[in-house]
Amino acid sequence: MNESSHHVVVVGAGFGGLEFTRALDGAPVRITMIDKRNHHLFQPLLYQVATTALATSEVAWPIRHLLRKRKDVTTLLATVCGVDRAGKRVLLDDGGAVAYDTLLLATDARHAYFGHDEWEPFAPGLKTLEDATTIRRRILLAFEQAERETDPAKRQALLTLAIVGGGPTGVELAGTIVELAHEMLRGEFRNIDTRQTRVVLIEAGDRILPNFAPELSDYASKALERLGVTVELGRPVTRCDADGVVFGETHLPARTILWAAGVAASPVAEWLGGGSGPRGQGARQARSDRAGQPGDFRRR
Repeated sequence: MNESSHHVVVVGAGFGGLEFTRALDGAPVRITMIDKRNHHLFQPLLYQVATTALATSEVAWPIRHLLRKRKDVTTLLATVCGVDRAGKRVLLDDGGAVAYDTLLLATDARHAYFGHDEWEPFAPGLKTLEDATTIRRRILLAFEQAERETDPAKRQALLTLAIVGGGPTGVELAGTIVELAHEMLRGEFRNIDTRQTRVVLIEAGDRILPNFAPELSDYASKALERLGVTVELGRPVTRCDADGVVFGETHLPARTILWAAGVAASPVAEWLGGGSGPRGQGARQARSDRAGQPGDFRRR
């Protein structure tokens, strides 16, 4: 076991936290890894859990198992609620604290609703394993309810899935859900034809995948349309509720709405004394204002 007195605390066992810990292998330090969950999540494949293609065990691995050979690392299951910079302590929500010499904050982000947090119950996002299982349950229950529904309008609303946000997550969800409905579930129901399922991808901008080259966005849009996805561009969402979603002047009756638009900064900026904007501006500002202070490393 490493007997060094220099103590590194890593908050968050995502890609950043684990890679930082891996890079310190053999360094003369002791490491404490703190995470509010006991598993590391391979988030890029989370959409496949949400659409039944993968089991939860295939995208999540116990943190302790991943670090079992690192005798210099202690893993703690705890929720961090703040940082005492003056006392060099990480504060836990159960009243405990962990002292550090060097601190890495590698916490996750959450989805942002652009000032409309009341939409979240109707339009869940996809960032965690719990989010994925919630979405999977909603999708499958919509088909089950449609099988029993006799009103044609209500049945069509149950067979309509709206995805808000045309970034990578929204595109992946749209394509996989339409394949689930049109191919994987075909023939499994008696009162509905799952091929009548409508998947609508809503993007406020003028193209999906806006951070990609325009030709790639165009290719993705055409590929989705060939699969049967309806792509709606240039009209932001103004309402989400139990009856559906409104974008522009259009009301789309949809009993399943999924949110893939916007990213909120983690609370790290608030812990360090800064504000947090909808896309993490506060966290970036906190890093800038405090750069160079010894003993603190932050998420990049």
